[in-house]
Amino acid sequence: MIQLAIKETQNPAILKFEFPDFITQNDLSLGELAKQSFEFKNIDEAKNSPLAQKLFYLPFVKTVYISGNFIAIEKFSIVEWEDVQDAVAEQIASFVNDGGIIITVDENKPKKQPATVYGESTPNPSVLKFVVSRMLTKTAVEFKNIDETSASPLAKELFKFPYVKEVFIDENYVSVTKYAVNEWQEITLELRSFIKEFIENGGTVLDESLVDLSPKIEKQKIENFDTLDTTSQQIINILEEYVKPAVAADGGNILFDSYDEKEKRVKVVLQGACNGCPSSTFTLKSGIENMLKDMLNDKDIIVEALNG
Repeated sequence: MIQLAIKETQNPAILKFEFPDFITQNDLSLGELAKQSFEFKNIDEAKNSPLAQKLFYLPFVKTVYISGNFIAIEKFSIVEWEDVQDAVAEQIASFVNDGGIIITVDENKPKKQPATVYGESTPNPSVLKFVVSRMLTKTAVEFKNIDETSASPLAKELFKFPYVKEVFIDENYVSVTKYAVNEWQEITLELRSFIKEFIENGGTVLDESLVDLSPKIEKQKIENFDTLDTTSQQIINILEEYVKPAVAADGGNILFDSYDEKEKRVKVVLQGACNGCPSSTFTLKSGIENMLKDMLNDKDIIVEALNG
């Protein structure tokens, strides 16, 4: 059941009733309202808003504003907010919880495609993995800044949040790396809601035709795989079969970079949650390196991670 937070504004006659999350129903959701705002001065102007029409039946309601994740009401001076605010909040919440329509939409507008998005913690405290209930891409792509996001409108929008440092997209999840300025409990709901709304509204997550594949990704594609030496091919096969599923579960990715036969040195690239993770060194040495030593029967192999 939705409960509203009551917030004062700089104008004492106007009170805001905030929703805890973007809500989605068979009308225009509050997530979509983030890009729009509506102002109704009377019940006749509110013909596209059943909720506003209902509020105008209250004798003290002067103006109704609907924008972002809130409903704001300007009152006449015949009452004080402290006497009626709780009743108004309860009435709005009951209306929405009962499936009432906030803003009607154009019938020609494409219907939303519902999606589920939830956050998962990763071994990297700076990274959270947002798992989506549908496939997003077959190509793992990492974005270090907004200038790299020509192939991903979603990543471009995410970088507009001041706390987003990096974005990694693969299969059915989006891994977000944050700056230390915010804690996850302060921003998780906002990010999850934004990603959910973006996908449900038909936004493009990743245009794979615009992805510029790095040499490291190209190297592991089938057409280039055959040009590698036997040991490099074996290493790639091991990483693909045994390592990638595990790091993907943690919101990351691993790519083979090179193998130096003289030094017995394997260089890999860590992406997403794996890049910069405090436990990545342990994973490389105690996990991947030992696995390669055993499976290739070569105790001298060393694994080194490059900056992804």
